[in-house]
Order: sequence, then C-alpha cells, then structure tokens
Amino acid sequence: MIILSGADLVLPDRIVSSGTLVIEAGRIVEIDDRQRPSDARVSRHDLHGHLIIPGLIDVHVHGAEGTDTLGPSDAIRTLAALLPRHGVTAFCPTSLACDPATLRRMLAAVRDARSAPAPRAARVLPAHLESNFVNPAFAGAQPIECLRQPPAILETLPGPDGRDATSGHFTGEDILAEITRARPDVGIVTVAPELDGAVDLIKHLTAAGHFVSLGHSGATYEEARAGIDAGARQATHLFNRMPALSHRAPGLAGAVLQSDEVAAELICDGVHVHPAIVRVAIGAKHASRIMAITDGTAGAGLPTGTRTSIGGRPITVRDAAYLDDGTLAGSVLTMDRAFERLVTLIGLTPVDAALVCSTTPARELGLHGLGVLAPGAIADLVVLDNKYRPAQTWIGGKLVYDRSP
Repeated sequence: MIILSGADLVLPDRIVSSGTLVIEAGRIVEIDDRQRPSDARVSRHDLHGHLIIPGLIDVHVHGAEGTDTLGPSDAIRTLAALLPRHGVTAFCPTSLACDPATLRRMLAAVRDARSAPAPRAARVLPAHLESNFVNPAFAGAQPIECLRQPPAILETLPGPDGRDATSGHFTGEDILAEITRARPDVGIVTVAPELDGAVDLIKHLTAAGHFVSLGHSGATYEEARAGIDAGARQATHLFNRMPALSHRAPGLAGAVLQSDEVAAELICDGVHVHPAIVRVAIGAKHASRIMAITDGTAGAGLPTGTRTSIGGRPITVRDAAYLDDGTLAGSVLTMDRAFERLVTLIGLTPVDAALVCSTTPARELGLHGLGVLAPGAIADLVVLDNKYRPAQTWIGGKLVYDRSP
C-alpha cells in the first residue's frame, strides 16, 4: 500500500485540500481529507505544498528533447522514457506525412514499444497519423511530396509491396495498406474532408475502429459537416492549418466549434493560438470537449537556437519550431508547461486544466480508468510543485520519475 498525503488533490469536480490518496495494486483505492497515522506496513509520501493531478495525456506529439518519432527505430522507446519528467503518463506518437516504408518502420516501433513496455516509461498509445490525406494548400510543415488523394475504398486493398522508400512512387492505396497492416497500432488519422474520396475514407477508417480527426484542411462548413456525419469525432489543432473563422464562412473551425460530437485539439503554447481565442474555444465547447496538446517536436525542452529536425527536415527552436523557410512546424511545448499556461495564462481552474490535459483525452480514446483521480482508477498521476513543475510522476502505482535529489 502507498499513501500520498498532504497535497491538494484535483478531483473531477473539486479540489481536496491537504488530502490523502491511497494506492494499492496499481489503483487508487481511497481518497479523503484525513491525515493518516504512520504505519510501517505502507510506503508513505508527505507531499504538503504540492498539487496532485491525473497523469497528463498527449494525443499529438512528434517528439521532444532531440528525439523525433520518425527517427531511428528506438525513437518511440526513447520518447516514452523521457516524457514522464514532463508529467506525461501516456501519449500518441505522431507522424508527419511520409512514404510507406517510413510509416511502416514507425508503426513497427510503436508496436514494439506497446507489446513490451519499458519500465519507468510513459504508456505508448496507438499512433496519431497526421496523414498523407490532407490538403496541400494547408500542409504547413507536412512534406507536399508525400501527400496523396484518398484511395478508392475497395473490399480488398492491395498489400504493402515494399516499394523503394526514396522513389516517391507510391499511392494513397499503399498508405492505406500500411494502416491496415498495423491496425491495432494506429489510433487517430488526420484527414481533410474536402478531398475527393475523403468521406468514404472516413467511413472506412471509423468502421475499422480508428478515430478520424479533421485537419490540415480548407473545408467549407458543409464539407466539414459531411466529414463529421461520416464519423469524424476529433479536430486536429483547431484554428491551425485551416481557414480563419468568419461569420459569413464558418468553415471547418466553425463546424467544430458548434458540433458537440467533436472533441478539438488545441495547442496551448500561446504562439499557435492566442490566449483569448483559447478562452473562446473552451467557452464555446466546454473543457469536456477540448484536448490540450503540445504538437511538440524534437525541439521541445531544448534551448532557444537549437537545431534539430522533424521527419528529417531541419527546424530551429525559437518560441516554437520553425522550418528554414520560416514555416511554423510544431511547438517546443511540453505538457507540464501546457497545464501551467492553462492555469496562469488562460485562467482555467486546476480542475478544468486537468480536464483538458487528462480526462478528455482519456475519454475520447476510450482509455478506461485513466485521466482521473477517483477510487478504482488506475494510479497514473503527477505531483506538481507550486510552479506547476512535476516533482513526481506515477504510472500504474509505480514511481517512475522523482525530481528529489
């Protein structure tokens, strides 16, 4: 038995001051506001002056601290090992559009990390593919040469054929075949709903058990609604790489804001989306329909001026990550800083900040028992100091990160 006592506990509906959280067999078994006497049979942690929140879940992250998800075969394991220091207990490794061989290699690494989890590492969730099926006019840092039209959906799709990864001669069918081959390890697929064949692709992917997220898109309101009606239930980094919201042409952003069935990602670094617009989005949809993400790159956690890469393309760390031509190419944010900015810059309560950083992502991905502090829940949690920096990270009731000297 493990007892964490004295910290303020962020529950789904309130904060318990100087509370006690009891963990046994990897789960939270009790939460109360009583101080327990010492007992030699338990492991006790005195955490006065700290805040305990559910483990942070990042559904959109390309890398951190020099590691890129499309890098070497050990990149996913490396990322899983370093993220707990930023309070992350589970994450979706996220790809850029790429050729079939690169996608196959990444998904094999995801499968390996999920089938044999490393100790003291964040949970590796099925991947998020910021896929080949997006609009070239809204590609951003997505490599244009890798974008393809959605394939015609046939009852039998061609299998991966091992094409030369450097040739560039591949089709949308080849990419979809890779997704089919690695189906259990593909969670979210970003699709632009206005592309020819996209609505049928969305229906196919959702029927196969994937989550479809609308993004990198110039869709009109009506085209976005067609994607939602086809089964899309998420939106990729709302406001970024889509037309600006207009009162006469609401477009994809407007469709997402008024659709209760869609949960929207928001990059909470203060660069990609102005804090005022973050407040507007949360006000329109409520925290229960917003997922805070980092869209973090290998530059996350590195000093300003550092050179690194995303999907093999050079980036420079500034207030965000930038390609050499100045294109915004993701963030340098970590999830602990996202939580801190939501509280201090955006003005959310810690309860609502935990909702968008933990609870909503867990619910949207069907992660039962995660994303919440409650009796019976899995003991994935983060202990924050008074500056909202992780002092401890627990996964499955095990202490995997401890900043103490």
